[in-house]
Formats: sequence, C-alpha cells, structure tokens
Amino acid sequence: MSSTGMHSISEVSDMIKQGRILLLAADENLLVKLPAGKWIGGTSVNFIADNGGATERDRIFVTDITEDAETAKIRKYDLKTIAGIGADYPANGFTTLIVPGLSEIHATFAKDVQSYKGVFNSPLMGWISGVHLSEIGKRAPKCFAGDGVALVDQAVAMHVTLPEGRAARLDIINLFKQGGGDTIEFDTEGFSSNGECRIQGRPTNLACYIAERKLDTKLPLVANYNGAMINVSIQSVDSQSGKVDFYAPVFKGIAYKFAEPIVDYAATFAQTLGGLKVGHVAFSCNCILNYAYAELEGKKTGSFVGPVTFGEIAYMLLNQTLVYLSIEQVN
Repeated sequence: MSSTGMHSISEVSDMIKQGRILLLAADENLLVKLPAGKWIGGTSVNFIADNGGATERDRIFVTDITEDAETAKIRKYDLKTIAGIGADYPANGFTTLIVPGLSEIHATFAKDVQSYKGVFNSPLMGWISGVHLSEIGKRAPKCFAGDGVALVDQAVAMHVTLPEGRAARLDIINLFKQGGGDTIEFDTEGFSSNGECRIQGRPTNLACYIAERKLDTKLPLVANYNGAMINVSIQSVDSQSGKVDFYAPVFKGIAYKFAEPIVDYAATFAQTLGGLKVGHVAFSCNCILNYAYAELEGKKTGSFVGPVTFGEIAYMLLNQTLVYLSIEQVN
C-alpha cells in the first residue's frame, strides 16, 4: 500500500536513497536539495495533510507508491513530445504527470490533450504545480524529474506498471453542476477571452454580462461532456476592458452554463467527502480554489490528502475538483 504525509527533507532524502518510488510536492527550495532517485515532484506550499489543510515551506508532502508499483519509469516532455505521452503508457498501470503551472506547456497541454493519440488508453492523473498565491508573477512554478534540477518549460511523468491482479481507477469529485441559466458559447479558444461570446445565441460581452448580473465568479462555467461535468474556473474579470481570464481553456462548440449556486461551499464539500466510500486511495490532489473558497486551512478531508494544485489532471486539465487514484484488486 502507498503511504502519504508530510516529512522533513532528511527523511525524504533517506527514502530516496532506499530506492523508494515517490511522488513529491514542496517548496522549490526543498526539492532542489534532494538526491537523485525514483521520484518526481512539483512545487506547492499548500497541502491537505493528516491534520488538515496547511501552508508548509519546511516539509515535503510524500506519496510513497513503492508497494503498489512493479516498475516505474520517469520521462520528461516538452512542447514537441508531450502529444506522444500515450505511447509511453504501461500495459497495466497508470501515469502520473506534473506540469509546471502558468507555463507554455501548461497552456498547450490544456488546449490539445484531448487530441493526443492514445491519451485515454490508461489512467493519466497528476497536477499542475504552483506557488503561494502571493507569489504569482514573482516565482515560476516548477517540476522535477528525479533530481534537483528545477524545470519550468517541461512536464515530467512517472509511468507506473502494476503487478498482475491489480488495476488503477481514476475518479474526480466535482461539487458543481450546470445551473439553469443562460447558455454561453465561445468562438475563440484559450485561457482568456476578450469577452466576446454568444449567450443564448446572441453576441454578448461576458465581462459586462457578469458585472451587470453581479454573478459570483467563485462559481465556474460548467460544460457537460456526456454526463461528466467539467469546470472552467474564472480567474479575473475586467468589465472596463471586457477581458475575462480563466484557469482552464474554453473551447469552441461547447455549451457552458454558470454552475448552480452552492449555499455553503465548505459544508457542501465536507458533506460530499464524508458520504464517499472508497478503497485504497493511492494518490489525491485538490484544487487551490477549493482550498481557498471552502476554507480548508486546518480542515480535514478524510482519506483524501495530498498537494493543493493550480489544476488537476484526470486525462485532461480540470479546475475546482478533487482527483484521486485508487488501486483495486481484480480477478
């Protein structure tokens, strides 16, 4: 079984030297000091630990998957090679991908991942690395491929083969569903918009629409992908310039609606997690927006512990979700 939790840099260094297979998240100043080994990592200073949500700069969050993994292969991907990630999937297992947040490869992956050949053939999970919210624009999120070299323009993956008789299952927890409001469609794709869109089929400026109706931008836009609710969270709205920035790209030909309002974000989140029954959770990560809006600092989320991220990966880029991977025994 995998083990998780916060550890000192000396403890993690010992684990690496012992040959443990690790997924790590921590402040960049810690990850650059680690020895080479079977680990990948991404920068973060917010975590859901055993004692609840916490901001940590002196310890590393460890997910030890040694007991689950038969083999683990580490690989880096750049803008030219990321589309081929599906060809490197294990025959039976899963892939963990860490992408540096706010980078060009972050934008490329988010926009194009659904077109990658074979990307849905095996569980692809992971996260977008980040920094403290106060450091956005001052420090770049990084990732690491088994050594202390910080990468800002490459993604890293660990391709994990599971023993015979075990299988990986990837799930998401999304509090949101489409509300009953207007349908919004975009003619341009990307992480930002000049505000031009079609609402109920009529050309409209989204920033002005949000301002006029005093809409709560803590609520994401939600698209229905054959029953799966996929969020696009709003980063900022400038009603003067008409610009809207998103935490994930919007796409052409997709009908979005603002999410149905949640009366008590924190209580709904706790209630949803408390009602779940899952087996062996090998890994989980939670969105920085859930952390902030549900006020998770100091609050526990059951068996779902892990890094707090600038985006979650469950095949594609997600926002305002919790992603978890479980390992199940199969016949």
